[in-house]
Amino acid sequence: MQSNDPTASNEAQGSGGQGEAHNAELEALKARIAELEAGNVELRDTVLREKAEIENQRRRLHRDVEQARRFANEKLLNELLPVYDGLERGLEVEGGDVASVREGIALTLKSLLKIAENNGLVQVDPVGQPLDPERHHAVSMVDAPGAAPNTVVSVLQKGYVLNDRLLRPALVAVAKE
Repeated sequence: MQSNDPTASNEAQGSGGQGEAHNAELEALKARIAELEAGNVELRDTVLREKAEIENQRRRLHRDVEQARRFANEKLLNELLPVYDGLERGLEVEGGDVASVREGIALTLKSLLKIAENNGLVQVDPVGQPLDPERHHAVSMVDAPGAAPNTVVSVLQKGYVLNDRLLRPALVAVAKE
């Protein structure tokens, strides 16, 4: 039995067209999914490579910091070697007079102080200066005629400043009021 209904015929043709349209849309969606999955794989690979690069940089930085820490004093110690050699030579001298031994020690001390200054160390020798509690530690007060009150009259132990930061205060005696 055939239907003579013209709309029924169009619906059958429309269903076939719709099926093809659905198939085309499905294929387009599948292609888009495949494209997105390929992009996702590419992005995942990029992220993994970047993560590995960051980890390698972290390891290199850690190694460099450790090397810097281990050899930070290398320059200073290399500069101190001549002082060490001078002291050893001084100890090897048998029966020298006191004046020449004293002169050798003075030269060695001068060399040592020069190296310290080159590395930012400055002596605090405040004789004649007003007491500065930030840099001086008063251990005694003495009668000092002619000296202003609270003025440093003698230094029992010199202080040191390293790059503008107090390393050790000077131990001083100050004039009484």
